Amino acid sequence: MVTPQAMRAIRCYSAGPSGKPGDKERNLVGPFSPLAAGVFLATGVSLYAYLRYEKARIEEEKANAREDQTVGKPRIGGPFELIDHNGKTVSNRDFLGKFMLIYFGFTHCPDICPEELDKMTEALEALEKDPQVRGDIVPIFITCDPQRDGVEQVREYIQEFHPRLIGLTGSFESISKVAKAYRVYFSKPPTAKPDEDYLVDHSIFFYMMDPRGEFLDAFGRETSAEEVYHRIKEHMRAEAGTHPVSKAAE
Repeated sequence: MVTPQAMRAIRCYSAGPSGKPGDKERNLVGPFSPLAAGVFLATGVSLYAYLRYEKARIEEEKANAREDQTVGKPRIGGPFELIDHNGKTVSNRDFLGKFMLIYFGFTHCPDICPEELDKMTEALEALEKDPQVRGDIVPIFITCDPQRDGVEQVREYIQEFHPRLIGLTGSFESISKVAKAYRVYFSKPPTAKPDEDYLVDHSIFFYMMDPRGEFLDAFGRETSAEEVYHRIKEHMRAEAGTHPVSKAAE
């Protein structure tokens, strides 16, 4: 038999210490205090800002990827107008539709320039013997010493290398302009005179340009002729016939 005292004890336990039903449940959950509201709001704002930042970052990466796919290569090269080894004025437009190998050097160079042009010649000869290679490729030598390298000097110099090698010269201003476009550094002693024996400090590599005059590859001094051959071959196989040559490249 349940006594009246026991019944009162049961009612008090069910109602909680205060005697009000539901107080125990509210105490377990805890009140939604202003501090908790502030923390919740701050967290929400931070999360929103982070999501906006991530979205902007992802969009920027996508835009950069699209730009890389469109351009895909460093901005090397550009319009030029120089004089070839026969005294004829030529420009970049004359080479549209053909691959180009371009080397900057000078005819009085004692060793490095001849070595690099020999390497270019060896790679070209290997390409000419390869039946899998399709497309025209033009080797070009551009002097970075126009003070001494006139038409006659350039013509005589290039005869030592590939028979299709084209030599280009011009005024100091025009050579400087094309060198800047191709990111080529060169420097000679400031007081040097044409009849003096001096060396020209310059970048040591040659470029491969595609049929639209756009940069494809660069070959440094450490690159062997065999590697040059294989890389040129792969570029020609990938590029030849894949894009129409546009006069807009002028």
